[in-house]
Amino acid sequence: MRLGLFDSGVGGISVLKKVIELCPNNEFLYLADTARLPYGVKTTNEIEKIAEEISFWFSNQNIDALLVACNTTNAIALDVIKKNSNVPVFDLIVSAASTINESRVGVLATPSTVKTKAYTNAILEFKPKTYVIEQPCPELVPMIEMDNINSDEITDVAIKYLQPLLEQRIHSLILGCSHYPLITPFFTRVLPSGVKLIDPAEALSLKLKLFIDSKTSNFLKRKNLVDSKFYVTSNPRKFSIKAKHWLNVFPEVKLVSLQKKGCVS
Repeated sequence: MRLGLFDSGVGGISVLKKVIELCPNNEFLYLADTARLPYGVKTTNEIEKIAEEISFWFSNQNIDALLVACNTTNAIALDVIKKNSNVPVFDLIVSAASTINESRVGVLATPSTVKTKAYTNAILEFKPKTYVIEQPCPELVPMIEMDNINSDEITDVAIKYLQPLLEQRIHSLILGCSHYPLITPFFTRVLPSGVKLIDPAEALSLKLKLFIDSKTSNFLKRKNLVDSKFYVTSNPRKFSIKAKHWLNVFPEVKLVSLQKKGCVS
């Protein structure tokens, strides 16, 4: 199958890697809207406009399903994506919420995602008595995009965001931005052993696998990362260099415009 997924930057690579692990025999189109990074501090109107442009671009790419690998877009404009897509749409938030078993749940996310309370509302739909606390983390995405992940600074910043959640004695922690799983080893190291770490991409991948398995006979099986194509809205070389850190290869990256019929430049 030909699968599209998008994020504002490298964060969605965490979703891509999870999906490839579980659903390897497919073709992947990854779009990073690097010209407008980060999404997590944008207004609702800005995110809705971006979502409309992205879904239009993917509508011209002959994909079989679209994966919303950006929590902020998922929280604010999933309805826009679905309205403008002619293929099944898979999202992170409801996928993750449907798997929650713990009674006290913390969520780390961007300010825009937290403002919507999308994770709280989705979790309560499945488990109404759950206590959910969401923590905005405005500094993490820019630091991860700058590949500033081994410094004392990011450690101090992340611990600052975690502290209010740990004080509420959470049983599980949702990484509610696709950038955050890129620093999973850090969270594993600093979290108490009794706190379960949840990457929403795992639940999304399971849903996607069920969909693919139901359609397998209709599609030609493909190979994994060699069939991944990467597109950005600015500075392809810079994205390729950053992506190598997470993919261990320099991907070929093409520049696209989301305002001009989605044509490759």
